Amino acid sequence: MTKLPLNGPETAGQVIHLPFAQKPAAPRDMSGSPLADKTNATAIVYCEANFGALDGKTANGLVRHSEKYTILSVIDSMKAGLDAGSVLDDKPNAIPIYRDLDDALEKTDGIPDYFIYGMAPATGMLSTSERAVVLDAINRGMNIVNGLHEFLNDDPEFVAAANTANVVIQDIRKPRPKNELRQFSARINDLKCRRIAVLGTDCAIGKRTTASILTRALNKHGIKTVMVTTGQTGKIQGGRYGVALDAVPSQFCCGELEATIIEASEGENPDVIIIEGQGALSHPAFCTSAFILRGSVPDGVILQHAPRRAHRCDFETMKMPTPRSEIDLIQAFADTTVIGLTVNHEHMSDTDVSAAITRYEAELGIPVTDALTRPTEHLVDMVLSSFPELERKQTAAVV
Repeated sequence: MTKLPLNGPETAGQVIHLPFAQKPAAPRDMSGSPLADKTNATAIVYCEANFGALDGKTANGLVRHSEKYTILSVIDSMKAGLDAGSVLDDKPNAIPIYRDLDDALEKTDGIPDYFIYGMAPATGMLSTSERAVVLDAINRGMNIVNGLHEFLNDDPEFVAAANTANVVIQDIRKPRPKNELRQFSARINDLKCRRIAVLGTDCAIGKRTTASILTRALNKHGIKTVMVTTGQTGKIQGGRYGVALDAVPSQFCCGELEATIIEASEGENPDVIIIEGQGALSHPAFCTSAFILRGSVPDGVILQHAPRRAHRCDFETMKMPTPRSEIDLIQAFADTTVIGLTVNHEHMSDTDVSAAITRYEAELGIPVTDALTRPTEHLVDMVLSSFPELERKQTAAVV
């Protein structure tokens, strides 16, 4: 398993930056012993008052899937005593939710390797109370994973605390140094693999979850697939190829994404690359969808939509777009085709989901499914119906 780097006291309190396609060095615990000897680095995820909600999307994603960490528990006093899997998907997964850090550590065998800040607030900053919690975790000897726009390695108080405790703070969103940022080169047009972007009609709507499920499903069916993440959660989950686009200067966004996709292609030689979307092309508060369409030059797009969501996240006066209007905008903006629609089933019963699938297939003339509640074969068929040459690869892999 890939681990976060922790190379001893000389790096304590410093940001760690790695080339996206390079495996990190093995981390070390407080005694200097390699954490790589463990099955997986252990972690507690902090998500106070937001687990299962939109701003808790990092914690939600880690509870559903993590290649890098063994998630021991979640902190959320509003849902203390519940099972994290039951809260998210009505499927218990033995990850308990605790009231606070004291409660979590009291019921944990030893000090976990990492404390992960598992929220994505609109401000991108720590509150005063959250600063105290993160400092407490540092003082207890836990390394910090921070996905906020606020870089804790730039804060003297956090740097001093990390140095004293001999732990590492990793600022996930921190981009490459400016002299190392890449500009768009058009080399992506030379790639032979298919590129599919998973976009949405809003932020925090399930694009990353659908992209992850689709990636695993295609691999299971013998179609070699790699996912390129474009936000902090995918990188924290352990995605080998990724860039937090919303922290990159706009001049370099397309180039950074293009270069990362090329690294994935050259490093893995996949049949398909899935690109995680961000925000929505029609959403005025986000520009990342435009950079994703330009930088990835996708052969196809899968659009994620929440039928019961009345307005955009954090914008109560801004109505949600229809799938039709978003599809028309995407196809007018980029030389690509929307090949399918996936449904976010928030506030919907199973009967509601089935009705929405039937309605949208008739209205849009493309395949529609729900990645979480319907068989993953539906996602695979969505891709194969648009790219039939991949079916031959699937058949060859089975044979």
